[in-house]
Amino acid sequence: MDSRLRNQVLAEWRGLREPPAPPDRGRPVSAAMEEVMRRLGLADRLHEAQVLSAWKEIVGDFLAAHSCPSALREGVLYVQVLQPSVHFELDRNHKKLVLQRLKDRFGAGVIRKIQFRVG
Repeated sequence: MDSRLRNQVLAEWRGLREPPAPPDRGRPVSAAMEEVMRRLGLADRLHEAQVLSAWKEIVGDFLAAHSCPSALREGVLYVQVLQPSVHFELDRNHKKLVLQRLKDRFGAGVIRKIQFRVG
């Protein structure tokens, strides 16, 4: 008879408690994906996708309809704007607010600066 099995049978017969179960090491898939992306050097791509999905919520419906983030490189978010008047409005009046909202949502290290481009 296997010694481990023998000890288990004796412990049950004597009324001893079973050893505690090992701790659960499971974690959300999103956390694992972030770690994998970071290890592969694709963390900027992950943040870029998150910014794209949150852009409308951050700037509002009108500005989101006339602008779209195109890239996130080395902390600089590049945003394509359809019209010069919207470019002026974003660059002069909304830039600080949008940048602050982005920093609040994604962290100050992810996005340091925004550049708007007509095109």
